[in-house]
Amino acid sequence: MELHIVIEGSKDLAGQVYRQLRDAILTGRLAPGEQVPPSRLLATQLGLSRKTVSEAYSRLTLDKLLVGQIGSGTFVNTPAEAKPKPKRFESRDLAAGKLIEHWLNQSFPLSMRHIGPETRSQYDFQGGIPVRRQFPQEEWRQCVLYGLRQSSNSSGFYAETEGLPALREAIARHVSFARGVQCTASDVLVTNGAQQALDLIARVLVEPGSVVAVEDPGYPPARMLFAAQGAKVVGIPVDNEGMQVDRIPDGTRLIYVTPAHQFPLGMPMSAGRREALLERARALRAIVIEDDYDSEFRYEGRPLDSLQSLDQDGLVAFVGTFSKTINPELRVGYVIAPPAIRRAMTIVKGLSDWHTPTMTQWAMTKFIDEGYLQKHIRRCHGIYVARREKLHAAFNGDLQPWMRAVPTNAGFHLAAQMTAEVDMTQLLRLARRVDVALYTLDEFYYEAKPQPALFFGYGAIESLDIEVALGRVATILTELSH
Repeated sequence: MELHIVIEGSKDLAGQVYRQLRDAILTGRLAPGEQVPPSRLLATQLGLSRKTVSEAYSRLTLDKLLVGQIGSGTFVNTPAEAKPKPKRFESRDLAAGKLIEHWLNQSFPLSMRHIGPETRSQYDFQGGIPVRRQFPQEEWRQCVLYGLRQSSNSSGFYAETEGLPALREAIARHVSFARGVQCTASDVLVTNGAQQALDLIARVLVEPGSVVAVEDPGYPPARMLFAAQGAKVVGIPVDNEGMQVDRIPDGTRLIYVTPAHQFPLGMPMSAGRREALLERARALRAIVIEDDYDSEFRYEGRPLDSLQSLDQDGLVAFVGTFSKTINPELRVGYVIAPPAIRRAMTIVKGLSDWHTPTMTQWAMTKFIDEGYLQKHIRRCHGIYVARREKLHAAFNGDLQPWMRAVPTNAGFHLAAQMTAEVDMTQLLRLARRVDVALYTLDEFYYEAKPQPALFFGYGAIESLDIEVALGRVATILTELSH
């Protein structure tokens, strides 16, 4: 990599090199300990004589800004006195200062943020993280190597914005088999996770002032994303049957729901409520986003049809992701887009990032086609069943005086509503003291009044740790009630 030095004219050449290098060192562009190019190489790059560059290096050495090490090269020395950095504009000084400050005041719920090893509790009920130790590393390595081979044989041009045909075909088979979705490969748009799918839909449908209806409580990143497009976001309360469809206001053009496993409470949307939602969307001529984020993991009862499979009008966009089944870092999702918005979404994705990385797409294709995905889902399902039973045993045992689980039959998190008056702030603080991370549902509420409840994700916590953690919680609750 060439060192950035600009030579102007033919006078004082050594001085030009000297001054620019000195400025780069004093301002920190060249960091202490960084090696500078050999004089012969830099002279060749700049079209100067080696003598000219050597003279500049000598002056910098006398200034103690460079130091030579025999057999190793010439390195930047720590300057005794660096130039003061120029005053930079702060966010509030910019023309868009108010908008920037708005974003600085936004944050993901604590239970969904990245938590570093230095702050992670030993017993952590964080949500949205699938089981880690059971991931089939060897099979995935084979798939990645396959992806590398396929990518090395590619044309070297940009790939299809919609996604590789082979992956779109694999996804269509997967969602048809697992969720009864009515689609073909041509209906699939591959995205960088479900969040990009939501972003593309919002860009196509939402403009400043548009009314978007979301579940309340619900998924904050979706709500924040719609608001970022200028939407008037309206929170629609949920009950034990799901979103209260009759509360969706006139003029709504986009409706966001999680019908298979309501986030964060967990109940499925009833069949009657699903029919009512589709009827309301038809009357409004609104698109419905069906976020099917973790319904592959079902535990009891007969599966309900997806909204998309019931839709006769082309109004449901079915959004899915492999982040919850495989790994959040994978960043591969998809949307089964209604014909009315599919082409527009493809154009917008092309403007956004052109296409999802093809190597990852090839690897994901093989992972599905070889049956590794279904095998992994079955393995995780067994683990989640055991962890879920441990949670329910505690809710029906030591924790029964204080909370009850919200009935749910899918996913890998549970919500527990408090049935006794508890100082939630004190509970969370004392739990942290004994290395247990608990999370409330408060941050998932939008316009509705938060109800005292806890959120228990059981993908990240080990099975053997659940009883220990909940035993400590029960002890804290007992002490608080005395």
